[in-house]
Amino acid sequence: MDAAVIAGVLGLVAATACACAWRAGRLRTVEALATGRAQQERRGRWAARLAARLPVSRPVALGLTRPFARPARTLAMGTAIVFGAIAVTFTVGLGSSLGEVMAARDHDAADVTIGVLHPPFQDEEKKARADPGKVIGQQPGTRAHFGTATTSVTVAGVSGSTRVTAFTGDASWAGYAMVSGRWLKEPGEAVVPTGFLTATGQHVGDVITLNGRRAPVTVRIVGEVLDPRYDGMQVLTDAATLKSAEPGLIPTGHHIAVKSGTDAGSYTAALNKELRPLSLTADVGGSEGSSEMIVTLNSLSAVLTLLLVAVAALGVLNGVLLDTRERVRELGIHKALGMTPRQTTSMVLTSVTLTGLAGGALGVPLGVALHGWVMPAMGDSAGLRLPDTVIAVYQAPELALLGLGGLAIAILGALLPARWAARMPTAAALRTE
Repeated sequence: MDAAVIAGVLGLVAATACACAWRAGRLRTVEALATGRAQQERRGRWAARLAARLPVSRPVALGLTRPFARPARTLAMGTAIVFGAIAVTFTVGLGSSLGEVMAARDHDAADVTIGVLHPPFQDEEKKARADPGKVIGQQPGTRAHFGTATTSVTVAGVSGSTRVTAFTGDASWAGYAMVSGRWLKEPGEAVVPTGFLTATGQHVGDVITLNGRRAPVTVRIVGEVLDPRYDGMQVLTDAATLKSAEPGLIPTGHHIAVKSGTDAGSYTAALNKELRPLSLTADVGGSEGSSEMIVTLNSLSAVLTLLLVAVAALGVLNGVLLDTRERVRELGIHKALGMTPRQTTSMVLTSVTLTGLAGGALGVPLGVALHGWVMPAMGDSAGLRLPDTVIAVYQAPELALLGLGGLAIAILGALLPARWAARMPTAAALRTE
């Protein structure tokens, strides 16, 4: 595979060089010696006549017609812009998708979390008084909350034990990304990751038996969830489902969503006063590690995007530089007739405007299509099925900005040649022999 990639890159470079070598071989000696005196082009005259009718300045009109005078070079620059737009669009989507996967993995939708370490209670009355769920429910500002308890069971067809997470309360807002089916609604239902379905050969709608420490429990799989933790070998269900299998199951964590307009910090401080007799502490937010990882992914995505933009801009720079060097005498005539440095700059930059817009308009849809093809393949290789929330990450304003990114790449690549053309002395430009 590595050898094929290297051979492909070398072949692409050789194919690109062949076109330039073929043109150089056909170039006459007089033309080669006449530096900056390009052969008069007859192509694009219709575009020049059309641009002359537009309500724009003469330098802008000259720039707009330039792509039609050298279509092959314009095609080469457009190809660089298209590939740049594809790469940038794909990279932006990849960063967003990985962020969605991280958020789905850690389920950080809770505003406040409580880690519970229960002491061994001998008195049922003391055990009831130590229930943090009652304290949370009575706390002003609480919108929703649920507890989580974990245990291990065995499942037919699966070697070893399988982790079970049981919820006390409605956990539909917890941030679990559903791939198919729906979330839990009542006892006797379960939601499982893709890895569990693959290992057991089950599907959404099938019935499985969870063998607990006391008794087996039958549950129906009602949904498939994106959760790569524990290699996907876990079952999510309601705590009431395990009442007979695990009668002593106690929540080891609580997740709280506060009402709109409620400050999470103030809420946490007030809640901690009520939890102090229980020797418990509430914290704002979810997993800090997830946030740090998302920031790291976004930073890497930004750096990669800048590198890809720079590479694409270099392709534009090469084409515009060749074009301006060939047109030195023409630029000198324009300067002698009164074209100012600012007008010269605008003419050169305008010459890549149409190419940049066309490249962005073509590259962005291709980048979206590439992202839509690669992400499911990445998920399949990891044994995951990705939901639409992970794949459909592009928004309309974002796509519009990415489309203008083709123009930005073109302008960025043409800046240096435009500056060189604007600062070139008229006498030096006219000295072509």
